[in-house]
Amino acid sequence: MRIALGSDHAGYDMKTVLAKSLTDWGHETLDLGTDNGTDSVDYPDFGAAVGRSVTSGVCDFGIAICGTGIGMSIAANKVPGVRAAVVHDVTSAHLAREHNHANVLCLGARVLGPVVAVEAVAAWLNAIPGDGRHVTRIAKLDELDEHLVDDER
Repeated sequence: MRIALGSDHAGYDMKTVLAKSLTDWGHETLDLGTDNGTDSVDYPDFGAAVGRSVTSGVCDFGIAICGTGIGMSIAANKVPGVRAAVVHDVTSAHLAREHNHANVLCLGARVLGPVVAVEAVAAWLNAIPGDGRHVTRIAKLDELDEHLVDDER
């Protein structure tokens, strides 16, 4: 799989750790920045970039990291077709993909340690998106995206 990675300055170190793990697991990564953890940058730029890389088909999934994961999820979810989820552990990561078919995972470097973050990413990537009632709910989310696009016209 090809996985987009993006972070602001607060998430830079965690992004580096996750990039190594993903590469070790055989995935290709696309680093969309930032390129250091010292210069303050704006998380919406990177969250949106990760989201666009997924919805355009350039990447299969995306991972966005900021201080809490919240800002990145808000930014990524502004991109129609993105289902970004902030997760805090293995269980929430697994369920984000299984129940919500999350295509962007958002992590908080100030609230998660690197070990938990790596385990959460593994759980998310290994989860199988559920069918049945979950597909019905995802279709409703897709309809919300379609209305956003229609409203822009």
